[in-house]
Amino acid sequence: MREALLKERTIYEEQVEALKDEAESLALEREPGDVQFDEESGEGGTASLERELDLSLSAQALEAIHLIDDALDGIDKGTYGLCDSCHKPISKARLRALPYARLCIECKSGGLHRH
Repeated sequence: MREALLKERTIYEEQVEALKDEAESLALEREPGDVQFDEESGEGGTASLERELDLSLSAQALEAIHLIDDALDGIDKGTYGLCDSCHKPISKARLRALPYARLCIECKSGGLHRH
């Protein structure tokens, strides 16, 4: 699992850099005070929205990196694969799908289950 986590971490690191670069590029395209707004096309807000989206996605990728780091720490401490909430083992299928999962399916779903 360590190898899978490290591989996924590298992917997220690359995404963070690419998204930050794109956001910076969008910011540099607009000169300060330059209002590129056409009432018909509404393009003035498009670059800002794209930049905000890139920054938001970058923040999500950074959060995933932190979760991966926590999972790697859990491997070192021997707590990897245990639910943070109920402390029961997280299913192998869930860990294969999301190697840095912190909650078992039952706790993630808020304890909702069929009766």
